[in-house]
Amino acid sequence: MKTLKVAIIGCGGIANGKHFPSLKKLEQVEMVAFCDTDQKKAKIASEKYGTSDAKVYKDYKELLTDSTIDVVHVCTPNISHAEISIAAMRAGKHVMCEKPMAKTSEEAERMIDVAEETGKKLTIGYNNRFRQDSQYLRKVTQRGDLGEVYYAKAHAIRRRAVPTWGVFLDEEKQGGGPLIDIGTHALDLTLWMMDNYKPKSVMGSTFHKLGKHKDAANAWGPWDPDKFTVEDSAFGFITMENGATIVLESSWALNSLDVDEAKCSLSGTKGGADMKDGLRINGEEFGKLYTTNVELDNTGVAFYEGESESDTDLEIRLWVDSLLNDTEPTVKPREALVVTQILEAIYESAKTGKAVYFD
Repeated sequence: MKTLKVAIIGCGGIANGKHFPSLKKLEQVEMVAFCDTDQKKAKIASEKYGTSDAKVYKDYKELLTDSTIDVVHVCTPNISHAEISIAAMRAGKHVMCEKPMAKTSEEAERMIDVAEETGKKLTIGYNNRFRQDSQYLRKVTQRGDLGEVYYAKAHAIRRRAVPTWGVFLDEEKQGGGPLIDIGTHALDLTLWMMDNYKPKSVMGSTFHKLGKHKDAANAWGPWDPDKFTVEDSAFGFITMENGATIVLESSWALNSLDVDEAKCSLSGTKGGADMKDGLRINGEEFGKLYTTNVELDNTGVAFYEGESESDTDLEIRLWVDSLLNDTEPTVKPREALVVTQILEAIYESAKTGKAVYFD
């Protein structure tokens, strides 16, 4: 079977924490090219994960001239997601782009247009779909156990965990703060569980309150208030065409003890589910209410904790499988587009104080 030659553009935290290790585990993958504006990062990655003849680049455009490369993983700041993905597909490469799909919905739509024009596969890195609890709950909702899901919450709340490295605090390069960074994961997960991608209207609020504080008790050390140009929390109220309602909550810094990230709560006509304390399914049966806590591990034998594939390993493996077998990727670009459209609408509503309506 064919061996895929993969190139990675952007050799920072997400590439090292997710893409490199997961790709390295696959026998039918060779990492043959590494690119970063900091060429030292690319060189280190190449030596650790690349083939013996792997190439290192500072300019992604030069990398894309290599006709032997089959796939490109885009792991750069949000501002360049669309530009690089489009160039890669036009150069004949399949693309996995990290989340969010793009800084704007217009850019995301262009990415889809180019994917369709070129016939190249495109997927977005929403790895939380591949967690054990997500995979289980997806089967529950697809089987119809919850009935019609008409109310949901998308949770992305951190008490004090503001990323202080890279360009996370730079609105120009990222497009926003916690909403576009972690809120995007929670919203993708919620829409996927509901299998509902038809928004009707959005109301949103964003706040820049705690980001003004100095010497914060932050997980990654105090931030510089002068460089904190994005929101520190954002909230959305989303109404879908069928009347279903989603409340999206996101923060990097919020005075709250109700902390959850990349989780959702679902309420349907037959039952409900949430990821707040493990995976819980609730409902009514024989005139009584019930709550089921799903055991997701494989323990039960002394000294054996079971074996399970990590979410990122599963994500990358299924993506590679879709390329080798010419099937649809799990995360479809049009689904990711709707996430970007809703996030953009929340930001727009927060600026204008008005609801944003979809055609």
